[in-house]
Amino acid sequence: MEASSSLPQAERLARLRLIRTETVGPITYRQLMARYGTAVAALEAVPLLARRGGRAKPPTIPTRAAAERELAAAAAIGAEPLFLGDTGYPPLVSAIEDAPPVLYARGSRHLLDTPGIAIVGARNASAAGRRMAGDLARGLGAAGVAVVSGLARGIDAAAHDAALATGTVAVLAGGADIRYPRENAALQDRIAAQGLLVTEAPPGTEPQARHFPRRNRIISGLVLGVVVVEAAERSGSLITARLAGEQGREVFAVPGSPLDPRAKGANRLLRDGAHLVESARDILELLDSMRRPMEEPGPRALFAGAGPDARAEPSDDERARLRLLLSPAPTPIDDLVRLSALTVDRVLTILLEMELGGTIQRHPGGRVALA
Repeated sequence: MEASSSLPQAERLARLRLIRTETVGPITYRQLMARYGTAVAALEAVPLLARRGGRAKPPTIPTRAAAERELAAAAAIGAEPLFLGDTGYPPLVSAIEDAPPVLYARGSRHLLDTPGIAIVGARNASAAGRRMAGDLARGLGAAGVAVVSGLARGIDAAAHDAALATGTVAVLAGGADIRYPRENAALQDRIAAQGLLVTEAPPGTEPQARHFPRRNRIISGLVLGVVVVEAAERSGSLITARLAGEQGREVFAVPGSPLDPRAKGANRLLRDGAHLVESARDILELLDSMRRPMEEPGPRALFAGAGPDARAEPSDDERARLRLLLSPAPTPIDDLVRLSALTVDRVLTILLEMELGGTIQRHPGGRVALA
């Protein structure tokens, strides 16, 4: 059964078609919604905007029938679509800049309204690390906190398994019907039955390497804080911790032996100011003083931000002036505004056209570069 929605069916389908449109990512989606108000209007504008951005052929826009098939496939596996700005969308996730325009939730949706802590760490975790992850998950669960992780081998799996009885959320890189990794297939099935699976990927999507860093922003976005248990210096767990800090979440780390390479990442986080964790009590004591990074914005606020001249078209001279400032090196958008002497709205509109045209790419930290 699908979650109750305040959106008309035509708008729900249009929103799904918009985010599945070629060259449209989460940030572009949000800007289009802010500019045009509805996905129905935004879809009509995309071909013209892309042409102004330098694209010879219009971007490929999925048909209404394709969107209907995607929703039907989700319904067939019991996954509910949650649209950004609509009823049921996780409030904390809606506050992040690149929030997924649609999430699929399979299982106990009430866990999205439960305060959550993420526990992440090494895939090749030690026995001690797995035991610590399980102890933390059980302690948090007993206190009514949902445990969120990424269903990877090692620390993730240990945390999910320990929190099954009290509430756990697994954020997937692929479709909610794809069991990955294979050794966690049975655990994934148990989470679908007793907890919650969440993903931004359509049903049937096989996870690829590029999906995992994007998955991590949802893990950190769902929670009040992220705990790292065993992580190498270059690991996905540290990406999640970095994203948590950028999103205004708390970062925790379990200290480890300096002789163990798996402890180097967590120990570095502690040197950089993360909260030291030796038991669930350390997290729970801080939890009471944590403030939610942002309450759920209403639909008007969520897609607001366009200034009074946002609908006015930039001139060819303004477009040329901005393009001269761009290069293959990522440049902060704030610098483009300052150096071009254009308004923020003008710069964002031109960048929107160029992204739809396939001539620029977005990078972390509000930066853009020529594609």
